[in-house]
Amino acid sequence: MADSSYAPKFAVFFSFAGIASALPNHMALERNGRLVAYSFIGAGAAYGTAKSGIGIAGVGQFRSDLIMKSLIPVVMSGIIAVYGLVISVLIAQACSPENTPSLYTGFTHLAAGLSVGLTGVAAGYSIGVVGDAGVRAYMQQSRVYVGMILILIFGEVLGLYGLIVGLILNSKS
Repeated sequence: MADSSYAPKFAVFFSFAGIASALPNHMALERNGRLVAYSFIGAGAAYGTAKSGIGIAGVGQFRSDLIMKSLIPVVMSGIIAVYGLVISVLIAQACSPENTPSLYTGFTHLAAGLSVGLTGVAAGYSIGVVGDAGVRAYMQQSRVYVGMILILIFGEVLGLYGLIVGLILNSKS
């Protein structure tokens, strides 16, 4: 296909940058013991899982009967990664070697990936913090369980809002 000002050959780069922003890879690139690259949503989901897992491990030392009910934050962190997978697959299906997307399409794909990825970071962080403190409080007082679940839902919905915006942006391309 001929290169035009509306559809340059590099426009697909922005589509793939959107995919990379939302792709839920749980693999980090390390250099000299420091984290140097990670997808946004993968970082959010991993942080939520790790931080909540620390709280669950603390609860398990004293009250092993509460572990199964305390796994809710870890499951919710995993759902955040699914949001990234959904938008990544949708953007990838729109990209093909046969047709060069326009700059508009490339930038809407980038915006869709970033909206899901960055809200995934926020949701994962909030789930991790609330999950850690919530399961520890639940160990001491069982009445906080419903409140913990409600706060976790409010944290999770941040990622859902990003997915909705990403789906709308992807449909406009």
